[in-house]
Amino acid sequence: MSESNQGILAVSFGTSYVETREKTLDRIEESMRERFPACRVTRAWTSGMIRRKIAKRDGILIPDVQGALHEMAADRITDVVIQPTHVINGIENDRMLADIEACRHLFQRVSVGAPLLTTQEDCRRIVQVIADELCPDKDEALVLMGHGTEHYANSVYAALDYLFKDMGYKNIFMGTVEAYPSLDALMRRVNENHPKRVLLAPFMIVAGDHAENDLAGEEEGSWKSQFERAGFEVSCILKGLGEYTGVHEMFLDHVQAAINML
Repeated sequence: MSESNQGILAVSFGTSYVETREKTLDRIEESMRERFPACRVTRAWTSGMIRRKIAKRDGILIPDVQGALHEMAADRITDVVIQPTHVINGIENDRMLADIEACRHLFQRVSVGAPLLTTQEDCRRIVQVIADELCPDKDEALVLMGHGTEHYANSVYAALDYLFKDMGYKNIFMGTVEAYPSLDALMRRVNENHPKRVLLAPFMIVAGDHAENDLAGEEEGSWKSQFERAGFEVSCILKGLGEYTGVHEMFLDHVQAAINML
């Protein structure tokens, strides 16, 4: 790409939680600007509900994918890389790809980066990132909450749970709030490990509503409450994946791979 007409569109689901957005989505985009200074980095969010909430509450207008691409084309960007901050190749990513196809004619060259967990190497890298960042003690169980989806890409979560064990981290467990592995399945496996303490952490780019409520909330249905009722001492680590430098590096590698494909 030439220096005058190149752009990167960072596509995220979005969040209404300002503090976690600043630590995660904002920081991921900043890392793209730092690594690729010749590129103009633009943002798009796929959640219409969150975009409308932000517009009403904060007066901030964040475009969807097609809107952002039209704005980039109007600014005479001809070569664009679209990099999702999605964790998996799920429903949101499929919708993004459809929006990109509708706007592909606006540009000379278009390349799309891969979501965080696309290859086997991606999965091995994220296992190491989590293990290094959160490093549970031998008498602790680290339980990660992914989002989960009806999409077939949900199989990544079960594969990750297996991969943690295969890479030697037998006290790290991967579950989802909306699919499989479910909390019931996690409870059985954690009980078999007999930990003294359970650490709960979101396996999502931002530590937003699911982290605050479904994971760490005081309601009886939250993961925290259910593990406490099962007799465990519980601590919650409300840190989104987007706060980890290792995750930034993974996204930057995906951007570079997409640039190489132009």
